[in-house]
Amino acid sequence: MNLQRPPTEIRYADELATLRATDTDPRPPGWALSLAAARRFIVGDNGISRKFVGDPSLVDRALVTLATSRGLMLVGEPGTAKSLLSELIAAAVSGESTLTVQGGAATTEDQIKYSWNYALLVAEGPTPRSLVPAPMLRGMAEGKLVRFEEITRCPLEVQDCMLSLLSERVLAIPELTGADGMVFAQAGFNVIATANTRDRGVNEMSAALKRRFNFETVFPIPDFDTELGLVEQEAARLLEQSGVEIAPRRDVLEVLVTAFRELRGDGGQVDRLSTVMSTAEAVSVAHAVGLRGWYLRGEAGTAADIVECLAGTAAKDNADDLARLRRYLEQQAPRRHGQQWQALHAARHLLPG
Repeated sequence: MNLQRPPTEIRYADELATLRATDTDPRPPGWALSLAAARRFIVGDNGISRKFVGDPSLVDRALVTLATSRGLMLVGEPGTAKSLLSELIAAAVSGESTLTVQGGAATTEDQIKYSWNYALLVAEGPTPRSLVPAPMLRGMAEGKLVRFEEITRCPLEVQDCMLSLLSERVLAIPELTGADGMVFAQAGFNVIATANTRDRGVNEMSAALKRRFNFETVFPIPDFDTELGLVEQEAARLLEQSGVEIAPRRDVLEVLVTAFRELRGDGGQVDRLSTVMSTAEAVSVAHAVGLRGWYLRGEAGTAADIVECLAGTAAKDNADDLARLRRYLEQQAPRRHGQQWQALHAARHLLPG
């Protein structure tokens, strides 16, 4: 398969199979792995790769929450790997991470619960055969975790359709009669939702819905070496998928990660950009730098490429951010030692405007 982004259960199928074959610890009802094995899959240990760079105790609390009757809400700044963590947990617990609702202003109840095949509906009327299950109905019927991404991007009335599902653990289908009209949640069903703090106040969750979740905050990576290692690993993987035959240069990535950390306010020495300068954005820029270097010049990419790639990251919705980035290149970059820092400073004229 030549998938651009295979889901976790495909990408790490061998590791999941190994864990299932060797897992002898007790499992919560409906779970594919025990809590210990699921934790090992996510944070890595004894031949299992580390996939989430964060606090292992956060993973422990998340797994315990999902074994209860409460849903799990992951909150934090954009780009802190909330979605990645929810995907890893779903793959470990249910063996499937694709039962996902993507929240947004246009999200409807049909996309959450169920809809109808209207050709069959007209021909046969409302029957189980004409029903088209959405992720929540499938998750309840099959006893699997459902991921609800960016739940606070949904209108309040759409959010609140989750209330009865999370409390009563039953989904009513009024159009059907008898036993078909009620879908009861099987063991293993629960919900992992995510929300980023930049959207706070857009569609604030009701108090009733908040009570049905345990909240966990996912923080940015505090350690430079850890963040650099993650950016290097993910950038190398993306570049390989993109046909680039050379690994990214570590000295270029050191400049990139340092700049991102300083521009997002770590250390407080430079003006913080209002846009998101997350680890995920750093990986995206590192990927673009590698592509520019390889396909335009047949090399790995330099710090000069960072400047052109940063412009689209820094100036998304605030023109002042471009001025702050220019000041950083003019005032901070010259104070650093090294060839790549000199190249970064020399390329400041490549910024638009």
